[in-house]
Amino acid sequence: MATAVRCITSISRISRRHSILRSFSTASLLLSGHNRWSKIKHDKIKEDGVRSNERSQWSQNIRDAVKSNLYPRNQNRISLLTHALGNGGDPNSNAELSTLVAQAKKAGLPKDIIERAIAKGKGVSLSGDALEAVTVEAMLPPSVAFIIECQTDNKNRTLNDLRLLMKNIGGTLTSTSHLFERLGRIIFECGETLQEEKVMDHVLEAGALDMEIEDDRKSLLVYTEPSQTASIAQILAESLGLKLKSYEIVWVPRPGYRVEVDESQLGTHLPLQKIIGQIEEDSNVQAVYHNAA
Repeated sequence: MATAVRCITSISRISRRHSILRSFSTASLLLSGHNRWSKIKHDKIKEDGVRSNERSQWSQNIRDAVKSNLYPRNQNRISLLTHALGNGGDPNSNAELSTLVAQAKKAGLPKDIIERAIAKGKGVSLSGDALEAVTVEAMLPPSVAFIIECQTDNKNRTLNDLRLLMKNIGGTLTSTSHLFERLGRIIFECGETLQEEKVMDHVLEAGALDMEIEDDRKSLLVYTEPSQTASIAQILAESLGLKLKSYEIVWVPRPGYRVEVDESQLGTHLPLQKIIGQIEEDSNVQAVYHNAA
């Protein structure tokens, strides 16, 4: 009986949040066009969006690899400090980072982007200066709410650069955080043999809010209250026996505040993926969140 109740509860929780979690990825809908130039232009926009997403994902993976090596689990404070004062961002002493850097280079990721990602993973700029966290909130066409998280060694310059970019895109800087909720996100490596019902039981018993398995079944995403992210990550890593890839605090659109984007009605405004790509071109941008469905 207890198992049945837990199963009903877990299904209810998953169904409530399923539509929220999918809002992180937005496919770009392109018009077919009426001439050769229109098709070339649309194809280029699509290619630029894919390239930007790939660069952003490579950078995120590299930052995560640096952080995981700087702050490994199950170590006391002295060994943590010693490790952090070493060179967690050195591919020669970080096997995971070395592999990622090699793969990123093979995929064509520019050297300067790789170096910035490693530096940001260590919390410093390329010159070694400490970085300051900056959050920018904006409303961009067509009425899509954005939250942009940055790490910068010059707060005023970063704010001015993003303010100008928002203006050029046709948006405005305004409060949007009330349209989102702050959640912890834990990412584990998984595979085809993962038993979802069994994993769901572990996830809910650990105190997490929800879980999601990516379409390629290579990653398990678990969502938690922000204050419980680290502890639940450790509990699930041990109970599930899965490799912990990363955990962080993210912004997720609140229920009822997702926006359907019809890109055929954009007029002179840029497609959503193109907007995201332009934002992510700023080297200080760490993460971009939006409420487009």
